[in-house]
Amino acid sequence: MNYKKTVLENGLRVLTIPMPSLESATVLAMVGAGSRYETRQNTGISHFLEHMAFKGTKKRPTAQEIAVTIDAIGGEFNAFTGKEVTGFYIKSLAEHVDISMDVISDLLQNSKLDSKEIEKEKGVIIQEINMYEDIPMQKIGDVYENLAFGDTPLGWDIVGQKDIINKIQREDFVDYMSKLYSSSNMTVVVAGGVGEDKSLDLVKKYFGKMSSFKTINYKKVDASQKKPEFLLKPKKTEQAQLAIGVKTVPLCSAERYPLSVMSAILGGGMSSRLFTEVREKRGLAYYVKTYTQHYTDYGALTVYAGVNTQKAEEAEKVILEELAKIRENARKVSSKEFNKAKEYLKGRMVLGLENSRDVAAFYAEQEILEEEIENPNKVLQRIDKVTLEDIEAVAKKYIKSGGLNMAVIGDFDNGQKFKKLLEL
Repeated sequence: MNYKKTVLENGLRVLTIPMPSLESATVLAMVGAGSRYETRQNTGISHFLEHMAFKGTKKRPTAQEIAVTIDAIGGEFNAFTGKEVTGFYIKSLAEHVDISMDVISDLLQNSKLDSKEIEKEKGVIIQEINMYEDIPMQKIGDVYENLAFGDTPLGWDIVGQKDIINKIQREDFVDYMSKLYSSSNMTVVVAGGVGEDKSLDLVKKYFGKMSSFKTINYKKVDASQKKPEFLLKPKKTEQAQLAIGVKTVPLCSAERYPLSVMSAILGGGMSSRLFTEVREKRGLAYYVKTYTQHYTDYGALTVYAGVNTQKAEEAEKVILEELAKIRENARKVSSKEFNKAKEYLKGRMVLGLENSRDVAAFYAEQEILEEEIENPNKVLQRIDKVTLEDIEAVAKKYIKSGGLNMAVIGDFDNGQKFKKLLEL
C-alpha cells in the first residue's frame, strides 16, 4: 500500500491512496485542531463544532438535507474529535466520491452555525456528557488523563464541561475556526477504489479556494513527575475501574515501538501476562488490558481493568507486581512470548487497515502529527526490529515508583489503601 502527497497552492495537503481491489472510497478531511487547543472559556468547543458541522450549510441548509444527500448514495458519514486532531469523513461507493467531496468541503467552508441549532445541540452535548459519566468503563480514561496531565487542556475531557457548553455562542465557533481551520492546517485523504488523478482533481475543485492563514499552537504542558500520583472518583458502582500507568514518550520517538511490544506482553490479548494473572488465575477482573497512547509531546503506557470492588486492592497489587517483573526481568522474556507480542501488534494493525476509512485515518494522522509518513510495511519492520534489550531499556526508564499514576472510579470513601501500594 502506497500513497502520493500533493500540496496545493493554498497549503492544503492531499494524500491519495489507490486501493484498486475496493469498490468503496473514503474522503477524510483532518484538521490539526482538538481539545488541547482550547481555553478555560471554550473547553469542549472542538467536539461541539464537530456536531455543528452537520447541522446545515448555505448549500444544504438543514441537517436533514445533508443526511438525505449521503443516504441517497448509500454512504456513511461521521466525524471524530481528539486532543490534537478533528476528522470529518464520508465513505461511499467509489463512483460517488464526487458527491462525498462536495459535502465534506461544504461542511468545512460553508457551515451556517445557526444560533437556534447551537442552542438545541447544547442539550445533545449535555446528554453525551451524562452518558459518559454513566459508563465508568469509558470514563476511566478521561479520569486517568486528568490525573496524568493535570488541569491543562491535555488533561481536560474532550467532550467539555456542562457550564461552559451552555455558554458557547455562534461567535465562539467563528473565532475558534478563524484560529485553526486553515487550509494549511488540514489534510484531505482519498483512499479506496479511485485513481490518483481523479482524486487530486476533485480536491482541487472543492478545496482549492479554501483560505490559508497562520494558526495558533497549543500551550506546552509540564508533565514532569517526582512522586506517585493518585486520583479517586467516588461513584456507586458494582465494579471498580482501575487505571495504572506511567508517562512515556512523544509520538515521534523511536521508543514508542519497544513500549508497544512491552504493552502487548503485559496486556495485549487473552494470553497476556495481566489477563492470565488478574482474570484467569484469580478471577479479579472481567477485563484487563494495556494501552500505549502518544501525543506530540507526551505519551503514556496504562493498564486498565474492571475489577471486583471488594478485591480492587488485590488487583492493584497483582498489576504492580507484573509491572515490576517486566522492569526487573525484561531479558528473561522467552522468545515465544516475545514473538507472540510482536505478531499480536502486527496482526491488529493489519486487521485495522482492511477498509478505506481506517487507511485514510492512518495516513492523515501521520501527516498532521508526525514528521514523516510511514507506510504500514515500514511500521511492521520497526516492530520486528525491537529487541529484548530495547524492552529492558524502556522498562527501567519509565516504570519506576516516582512515575506511577493511578486513577480509580468506584464505591470507595477514600483511596488511602490504594495510594500506599504505589511504590514498586
